[in-house]
This record gives sequence, C-alpha cells and structure tokens, in this order.
Amino acid sequence: MSDGAEFAIDEKGRRLALSGNYLVSTIAPVDTDLRAIDQQLSEIDLSKVREIDTVGAWIALSLSRATGGKIVGASERAQRLIDAISATESGGEVAAERAPLFTRVFEATGARVDAARRGTIWAVAFLGQFLLAAGTLLRHPRRFRTKAFVRQMELVGVDALAIIGLMSFLIGIVIAQQGAVQLQQFGAETLTVNLVGRITLRELGVLMTAIMVAGRSGSAFAAQIGTMKLTEEVDAMRTIGISPMEALVIPRVLAVTFMMILLGFYSAGMAIIGGAVVGELALGIPFGSFLSRIKDVVPIYDLWVGLVKAPVFGLIVGMTGCYQGMKVEGNSEEVGLKTTNAVVFAIFTVIVLDAFFAVFFTNVGWA
Repeated sequence: MSDGAEFAIDEKGRRLALSGNYLVSTIAPVDTDLRAIDQQLSEIDLSKVREIDTVGAWIALSLSRATGGKIVGASERAQRLIDAISATESGGEVAAERAPLFTRVFEATGARVDAARRGTIWAVAFLGQFLLAAGTLLRHPRRFRTKAFVRQMELVGVDALAIIGLMSFLIGIVIAQQGAVQLQQFGAETLTVNLVGRITLRELGVLMTAIMVAGRSGSAFAAQIGTMKLTEEVDAMRTIGISPMEALVIPRVLAVTFMMILLGFYSAGMAIIGGAVVGELALGIPFGSFLSRIKDVVPIYDLWVGLVKAPVFGLIVGMTGCYQGMKVEGNSEEVGLKTTNAVVFAIFTVIVLDAFFAVFFTNVGWA
C-alpha cells in the first residue's frame, strides 16, 4: 500500500475516489492532475483516505467547488478540517469599504494639518538644539571640529566648482543671446552688458547656485545623516558622549553657509564671462570691453545684494538637509523620502526668500 496520495475516476466519469495520505508532504505528485479535472462530478469519495491535513482538506474542498461533486466518506478529522476551512473563507470583497468623498477630504486635511503641526514642533526643536550646540562651541571653541568643517567646505565648494561654473557659463550665454535678440529690435543691443551684469550679480548667480547646492549638497546631508541614524551611529555617538549636533550638523551648516558666498560670486563671474563670449562672437563687443563696462553699468549694491542673500540661502540649504536627515527613522525607504524632502523644501524656501529679498531691497532703494 502506497504512502502517497492517489485518486481514481470511475468509468462513467462521475465519481472521484481519493486514497492514500493527503498531506502537504505527499500531495505534490497528484496536485497538478487534480487541478486539471474540469468535468462535473457527482461525488468525491474520501473513505479510502488514511491521513489528511489542512492542505489535503483544502484540495478536497476546492475540487468539490470546481466540479460540483459532493464530499462523501470523510472521516471525522477530515470533515472537521473541511468545515473549518469553509468557515474561514469569505466570498465577499477583500478591500475595505471606502469612506464617502466628503469624509475623505476632511480626513486628509486633518492629517496634513497634524503633520504640519508635528513638523513645526520638530523644526523648532531642531533649531533650539542647533543654537544650544552653537552656544556651547562659542564657550568652548576647542570642541569645534575644524577638520570636519574643512572637509565639508571641500565637498560643498571645491568639488562643485566645475558643475556650477559650467552651469553659470551657459546661463550667461543664454541670457546674453536671448537678451540681445530682444534688444536689437530697439537698436539697444549694447544694453546686453547691463542685462547680463545686473541679473547675474543680483539674482541668477546666487539663486541658481543655491538650487544647485540644494540638489547636490543638501541631498547628500540628508542621505548621509539619515543612513547614520538607521545604522544607529547617531545613537552610538550620543552613548559615548559626542553631540551629533556638534559633530555632524554644525560643520555642514557652517561649510555650506560660508561656501555659498564664494560660490555665488564665482557663479556670477562665470555667467558674465559667458555673456562676454556672446558679446564677442555675436554682438561685436570686444571681450575686454564687455568686462570693463560691467563695473560702469552695474551698481555696487547689486554685488552686495547677492552677497547678502548667499549666506542666508546657504544656511537654509544646510539646515534643511541636516534636519531632514535627523528625521529619518524606521527603514531605508525613509532615507529616499527625506532626501527628496530636503531638496524640495530647500529649493522652495530659497525661491520664496528670494522674492522677499527682492521686495525688501526695492523698498530700501537698492532696486
């Protein structure tokens, strides 16, 4: 007598007899053949089944439902398993009932308001921790991590010179070329120098640099610190008495704040050079004359406007990146989410602040 599972169909093809052991360990050889039965049956006989478990009972019940055959000859154990499986299966919809639109709108609004409330508390707490750590370093300057600060300046500033320089150079070319096309209609193409000089020193130089730094360094801050939180390195630093604010946040924030001043000026300079190239090739303005004319047509306060905005933008980018990194918890998916948030929030805040700066400097006469 075989220990495996077997079955047979009578000559009329109306009665299916199962025999042997219908267990999870023995049912595999006949499982495919049983699933292939697609004819209508009158009975499914289990009288010759010696051993049966949940899998065997489920197979018998599935055959009954698929073929319409009535289960007969089931032992007490087999019948108990079949009844239990029948009771647990539901023919209804698996998905939860969806709330009405009116309810969903208010639920979503409430969730967003609550998230904003918690985010505000988090941000204020983070700012407080940052100020406390900065105050501690002012009282104890020897605790400041100079090497980390210099390393971050290299990563934020020196390593970004190529991409920011190329971007600014091309932006200068575009501004000069498009501006000259429009100004030529009025015979004022020489004013391209004014256009390139003022818009790059005052606005686009520092703004585009801040956006580039947010995408490059702000995202890196969030990803680095977030990964350290997931691997519990931040908790380990606290355990051995090292402040994560002093070791991770302050060097990064100060580095991006300081380097934004230099990168903003560098970006404006490269954009002016790009404009000068267009002036030489398309407008007949000598390269040297274009550059020397910049100091005559661009007010000095345009330079100061850019230099004032640069550290503020850098502070926003650095704080946003570190703040989002410190918020990472749970799983690796959070790292990607917070990195995205760091870039989006930093760029949005920079653009909003730039609009406020424009209104402010206009009202104080630096227009």
